[in-house]
Amino acid sequence: MRGRSWLAAGVFALGLGFSGGAAAAPPDDRVLPPEMHQSDKGRALAAKHARALRDLNAEIYHCMPWVEIQKHSIGFYKPRHLAGDNRYLSIRIYIEQEPSPQFSNLAMEQRAAAMFSRYVGPLLRRMTRHAGVRNDDTIDGFTMILEWRKQAVRVAGERPIHETIAVFLEKVDVEEFLSGQTPTRDLATKARVLAFSGETALGDLRLAAWDDDFVSTFRVQNYQLAPGVVCQ
Repeated sequence: MRGRSWLAAGVFALGLGFSGGAAAAPPDDRVLPPEMHQSDKGRALAAKHARALRDLNAEIYHCMPWVEIQKHSIGFYKPRHLAGDNRYLSIRIYIEQEPSPQFSNLAMEQRAAAMFSRYVGPLLRRMTRHAGVRNDDTIDGFTMILEWRKQAVRVAGERPIHETIAVFLEKVDVEEFLSGQTPTRDLATKARVLAFSGETALGDLRLAAWDDDFVSTFRVQNYQLAPGVVCQ
């Protein structure tokens, strides 16, 4: 993890207070069913890779317990900015974190770069855990939507605002990253990254990302894996 003063220990410290272990199985509605995909290609991919999607949901649920996946947040979705029926394996996560002045004082591009650095690589490795997904040439790319609560002063009764980045990567670029040819820094330059503050689109971002080992090293206090679960 690159040493930066605003990414010192505690910037993303999590006060989740888990006790005991996770439930034996994650909710099964996090994966979009094949029949709910909006094209033949999407339905075929979802049916073909149903086990991989279930395993992805389970791995995130057990091994990244500070991350939340909402209903139908995993599937083969079509990026809206692309023409044709391009189908990207997609996941949307909400990241729990405690308020941090260091983080909130960063520019949006820096907050987005921190989240990209921390989560995109680990998610890609989990999304391609099954060889069948990684080797399927009919999958056009990968989408990761990262969402977190914006840390800002709010008046009484005002709803919190979430910040979001949507990261789109073509399959060839992901393969170069997974094979070690492309570092995280260069992966970020190849990605299309769209940013949002609440429902307000902020447009494209160009991010200066880096390698971050947070996901592989962080442990939630008092959290225990369910029996038989092994995190890689």
